[in-house]
Amino acid sequence: MNRRELMLASAALALAASFATPTFAADRQIAGIVFQQDQFFNGIESGMKAAAKKADVELLLANSDSKPEKEQQLVDTYVTRGVKAIVISPISPKGSEQALRRASEAGVKVITYNTFNLDWDFVAANLSSNQADLGRTTGEAAAKFIKEKLGGKAKIATLGFRALGAEVSDLRTNSFLEAAKAGGNEITVVAQQDGWLAEKAVAVAGDLITANPEIDILYGANEGGTVGSVQAVRNAGKQGKIFVFGIDGSEQLANFLLDKDDVLQATTAQQPFKMGSEALDAAVAILDGKEVSKSADVAVLGLSRTDPAAVEAFKKEWKSLK
Repeated sequence: MNRRELMLASAALALAASFATPTFAADRQIAGIVFQQDQFFNGIESGMKAAAKKADVELLLANSDSKPEKEQQLVDTYVTRGVKAIVISPISPKGSEQALRRASEAGVKVITYNTFNLDWDFVAANLSSNQADLGRTTGEAAAKFIKEKLGGKAKIATLGFRALGAEVSDLRTNSFLEAAKAGGNEITVVAQQDGWLAEKAVAVAGDLITANPEIDILYGANEGGTVGSVQAVRNAGKQGKIFVFGIDGSEQLANFLLDKDDVLQATTAQQPFKMGSEALDAAVAILDGKEVSKSADVAVLGLSRTDPAAVEAFKKEWKSLK
């Protein structure tokens, strides 16, 4: 191991150790790994923590910061440390496989979440929202809006995350666009760009608005793209002229739906607390020798400004996770 690798391994071990609570039996030690710090993954972590507390297991949490090299170091470090299970949202179906396969071969149970279409034969369980359902649910809300508010025609620009995960981004976007055509709506896609972090997405969406002043709808395929699209419409003074539809749920997006500026119309939320808790529950069950489903869908939740009571209820539940 060279000096750089040693430093990375030491840093990963220090990070993992910082979450340790040395009062649990070694055979009840589970690692939980997220790949970015936003409200979705905060919900995941809250769900894991609640389930770990209920099951009386030690949970070691870490964030790979969307860096494959760091993810690999964390996985290897946890294997060396002797955890019995790793609960992880892999950064990449291809790039994450090698380290997690090594973990499985070392006897560590690998439970994945927030991913789909994995063909890994070593995964003990996989929990995910149906990605097509996410796009389709928002698309159904868009179809009704286009029919009732835009006369059945809409010019749409989309913000995805193909550079981060092309298959998931495309599935969410394409299912949205297909559903938006319902009832004979005429849809024209004028531009498709990447923009999944809010600070970047607001600039991308702003450029799309400038270059395509005829846009009726901006679609964000994740939380950051949705937030950035809303902010870009506001920055351009296009409230009431350009409308936003998105994916993911958070307190901020709930507030956007409740705002009287009429920009964000609908979004479809994954249920991260439920996903995190169910993934951790699956890990505990597997360690206890119980049978669990190899693949499970976590239901999605459509939210719309046409149902403010449901949005308020979601917001209240989300705040309770903090």
